[in-house]
Amino acid sequence: MGRVYNFSAGPAVLPEEVLQEAADEMLDYQGSGMSVMEMSHRSKVYDNIIKTAEKDLRELMNIPDNYKVLFLQGGASQQFAMIPMNLMKNGVADYIVTGQWAKKAYTEAQKYGKANKIASSEDKTFSYIPDCSDLPISEDADYVYICENNTIYGTKYKKLPNTKGKTLVADVSSCFLSEPVDVTKYGVIYGGVQKNIGPAGVVIVIIREDLITEDVLPGTPTMLQYKTHADADSLYNTPPAYGIYICGKVFKWLKKMGGLEVMKQRNEEKAKILYDFLDSSKMFKGTVVKEDRSLMNVPFVTGDKDLDAKFVKEAEEAGFVNLKGHRTVGGMRASIYNAMPKEGVEKLVEFMKKFEEENA
Repeated sequence: MGRVYNFSAGPAVLPEEVLQEAADEMLDYQGSGMSVMEMSHRSKVYDNIIKTAEKDLRELMNIPDNYKVLFLQGGASQQFAMIPMNLMKNGVADYIVTGQWAKKAYTEAQKYGKANKIASSEDKTFSYIPDCSDLPISEDADYVYICENNTIYGTKYKKLPNTKGKTLVADVSSCFLSEPVDVTKYGVIYGGVQKNIGPAGVVIVIIREDLITEDVLPGTPTMLQYKTHADADSLYNTPPAYGIYICGKVFKWLKKMGGLEVMKQRNEEKAKILYDFLDSSKMFKGTVVKEDRSLMNVPFVTGDKDLDAKFVKEAEEAGFVNLKGHRTVGGMRASIYNAMPKEGVEKLVEFMKKFEEENA
């Protein structure tokens, strides 16, 4: 069997040339006589891998010097606790709930202080982003939290919330490196890499240095303190070494492709192909209000569960895999991250047209 078109929400498709390069280096990384999987994270060879990865990420995102880049473990879900443990100095934080992951983060934060839900789109199954221009920001809030792109529901903030001077914390797991960002607008910007950057097991945290202090909540484990990892350059304990190595290769690939401005244009082109079809189709319908649509995750339905199931089954047989929607939404979802070629989206739309004709 050849390569399929993998529309998985994560772990997701990776650039083929990155996989090929990693395969070529699997047994002997650059004359070291061993695989990156086998080498010490304290070795000079590995130190160069992680430092180069950080340097390339800083260049791609134009990360200012007063921000630390941390390669951590535990996925985005561990950050749901780590953020309040480290940042809730006043014991108060404001959360904007636009999907399941923002909701989980909000629920977790309640264990550590007063978490206020200041806006939500749950009333319409998270199918839109609420107006965030004049929010009831708490005077004593330590930060305002968002999930910028909602993988399950396919929504994306097109404009950041007005936080009225409060620190913005954003989970960008599913839109990481898909377009340029102004890092200075955030106090913390973080994401699991398994959607757009690398294999599962790494979470990247970009955090402003003034937020990294010893003043954490009592009882915060050493491993869950940002200062622990910042002071040790992400090498306090054995990091997810191979995952970071692949992330580094993806950063190089992104630079070679022309950087984040080029990726944004590519992603807009791909998404337009699919959304234009959904808007003209009599069978398939997108589930998100037009102005809040994600470029990365595109949920859609036929309105008939049996027909949805038939579509997913036949699509898989035709080489379009992982199109089943999340269990909380149903229907279908195509995740079209950076590494998904335009051709993959074009062929999917061709298949959808054919399916519609045959099942009208």
